[in-house]
Amino acid sequence: MAIIFAGSTDLMSAEHTSRIIVPLLRWFFPTISPLTLVRVEFFLRKAAHVSEYAVLAVLLYRAFVHTVFQSRRALSAGIVLLSCAAYAASDEFHQSFIPSRTASLRDVMIDVCGATFAVLLYWSIAPRRVNPSRSHPDPHPA
Repeated sequence: MAIIFAGSTDLMSAEHTSRIIVPLLRWFFPTISPLTLVRVEFFLRKAAHVSEYAVLAVLLYRAFVHTVFQSRRALSAGIVLLSCAAYAASDEFHQSFIPSRTASLRDVMIDVCGATFAVLLYWSIAPRRVNPSRSHPDPHPA
């Protein structure tokens, strides 16, 4: 969360990241058009939103499902998604105070989509753990 907060400062504004992204794209693709540069930079910035909230969601989900909510997967997922949505909204609110940044409801929705995708993917891939104190697996896991 601290990394996301730091990224919401002027440090990761479009002005600063374009100083890295644009020359790198021009180096790899010397004939790239200015319109394509703008589109690729936009895509990369939104992909960063998705990936940072995907990582946050997986970390929170693992923490909740293995500690506080002890194998209550659906409850853990719900709490994680609400937490990520609240943090994304507060992050955009924070950006509204930074002169080089703008707050965007669209970015909050992108962040929530990244978190949702990650939780669903993790939920489908991660093995279900059986509580060793039970003699048989629960037929109705939460």
